Amino acid sequence: METDLSPKLAKKVYGGDGGAYYAWCPEELPMLRQGNIGAAKLALEKNGFALPRYSDSAKVAYVLQGSGVAGVVLPEKEEKVVAIKKGDAIALPFGVVTWWYNKEDTELVVLFLGDTKTGHKAGSFTDFYLTGSNGIFTGFTTEFASRAWNLEESVVKTLVESQTAEGIVKLDAGFKLPEPRSEHRNGLALNCEEAPLDVDIKDGGKVVVLNTKNLPLVGEVGFGADLVRIYGHSMCSPGFSCDSALQVTYIIRGSGRAQIVGVDGKRVLETTVKAGNLFIVPRFFVVSKIADADGLDWFSIVTTPDPIFTHMAGRTSVWKALSPEVLQASFKVSPEVEQQFRSKRTAEEIFFPPN
Repeated sequence: METDLSPKLAKKVYGGDGGAYYAWCPEELPMLRQGNIGAAKLALEKNGFALPRYSDSAKVAYVLQGSGVAGVVLPEKEEKVVAIKKGDAIALPFGVVTWWYNKEDTELVVLFLGDTKTGHKAGSFTDFYLTGSNGIFTGFTTEFASRAWNLEESVVKTLVESQTAEGIVKLDAGFKLPEPRSEHRNGLALNCEEAPLDVDIKDGGKVVVLNTKNLPLVGEVGFGADLVRIYGHSMCSPGFSCDSALQVTYIIRGSGRAQIVGVDGKRVLETTVKAGNLFIVPRFFVVSKIADADGLDWFSIVTTPDPIFTHMAGRTSVWKALSPEVLQASFKVSPEVEQQFRSKRTAEEIFFPPN
């Protein structure tokens, strides 16, 4: 049976007054399990606080909406408290403890994409909470916790049992969490909407690539990412990852059409994509997108820290590298047709504005 590659929306896993946690299910999006990819979203209302937790998977967090504060504790390091806003990307290696807080009226929404090959469930993140009704220490006896923390058992019971919520809580309006420090952002977070552009095509589109050069922690999580915007009716050149990586794409804004072509030239997906959709391009399959009138923005991870792509159109495409005689023989066309083909798309572009 063929794998279903159609885009899917996330489903709510848990939540309450402070916000909710959503995830994509590998039963509905089989490529998650096949590719060992996890995908989830955290949405916090005003004063929503996501309790401290760590995960079984390395991730990249991307702020889709709003602003807030994130606490990050790398293994055997001190807590870093970072102001976050729309466009921020944070690399989260294994063993990192995080918490998230929104003190603004606008909902804070954070996307998580990551690698689950070492996780408990292929295609799903498993989070381990430090506190709350499902916190780690609810499973230990008071004797064990008392000895570990060097506290009276009565104090341990207060610590472990007072927080009855699961995962997300709503704090009182006057509650004060640590203030973010600007120096804590260095090497930890990068705003993709403000970073220097890696590609900027007039009336076509633009790209910021997240890699080991501009965010070194990407090397520890094991995959790169990019933020792409194409303008109304523009096209993203057909291309594929030539280093056997998967492409995991979340549509941030707008809508458009996508096609994926796989083995034996078979079109395996032809669909409309819209904000909130997630879809995955299998290894070596070729994908292309055309934006609707309002344009199309997406955030992707590629399962290698410094991805390499081969494009099938434009001056840097593989067609331009092949000799004329090879193209004539391969297409079985005359030199005139080959020359006409070669003379088009001479600019170094990966986005093509409407004619």
